[in-house]
Amino acid sequence: MAALGWLTPRRRSATARSVLAGEASAEAARKSSQEVEDTSAPEPEFPVLGDDKAAAFFDLDNTVMQGASLFHFGRGLYKRKFFETRDLAKFAWQQAWFRLAGIEDPEHMQEARDSALSIVQGHRVSELMSIGEEIYDEYMAERIWPGTRALAQAHLDAGQKVWLVTAAPVEIAQVIARRLGLTGALGTVAESVDGVYTGKLVGEPLHGPAKAEAVRALAAAEGLDLSRCAAYSDSHNDIPMLSLVGHPYAINPDTKLRKHARQLDWRLRDYRTGRKAAKVGIPAAAGVGAVAGGTAAAIALHRRRR
Repeated sequence: MAALGWLTPRRRSATARSVLAGEASAEAARKSSQEVEDTSAPEPEFPVLGDDKAAAFFDLDNTVMQGASLFHFGRGLYKRKFFETRDLAKFAWQQAWFRLAGIEDPEHMQEARDSALSIVQGHRVSELMSIGEEIYDEYMAERIWPGTRALAQAHLDAGQKVWLVTAAPVEIAQVIARRLGLTGALGTVAESVDGVYTGKLVGEPLHGPAKAEAVRALAAAEGLDLSRCAAYSDSHNDIPMLSLVGHPYAINPDTKLRKHARQLDWRLRDYRTGRKAAKVGIPAAAGVGAVAGGTAAAIALHRRRR
């Protein structure tokens, strides 16, 4: 075995100088670690508990809910014989485009709104509100993104108000906001006379810059500090609204919004794929698992006969 002695490392006594060198190195490492900890400021807690000058504003379609709310509302109205199959096919095509392209096409959205206005013309507002409650349970509740819902709840738990801000009809938005326990909703207002829809809009759809103006007006009325508020959206069309607040979030962003958000170091979260946020600081509640995919328009057409 002596011949194998060369395989065994020899034990050598540490000299005073090597001991000193080792201790000095360990001390330097410890101090360096402490300095890193001391100079790296922790991510501030957000939303801030009890900040009554802050609030949150959430886009609806593809931000809070998968797909277009107006399409799902249309499905519910079709089921109740408000219109015929060819109109549902149009809704389905618009929804399929929205799902595949991942963006809001102004022409398709305008067609969908015009269709909806013609469908509800002559009906009472109270009737549509009641039906909206049923449609939410039938088609919308299962399409709420859990991650975005958690973000909204984080603001509510902090004592802040939370509004939906959407181009969808305000009646739909109010139903969804109420069912999610949110403060309220801003949406497109359809004209009514004596509680009956006329088939016209009051002003223009609440879309793009109009959303920003609505948020600005609401913030002024509520005494909010927009620099302490947050806004959430999936669409580059909502950049005006996102740019108003101190805490903008890109949720399930389209290509243009993702690029813009990265350039400005905005926080991102994509619940369609489960990818992590591109920037830390998303409220802890947002860690709730995301629902992927959804029902395709073709399947929706097939199921309408069941």
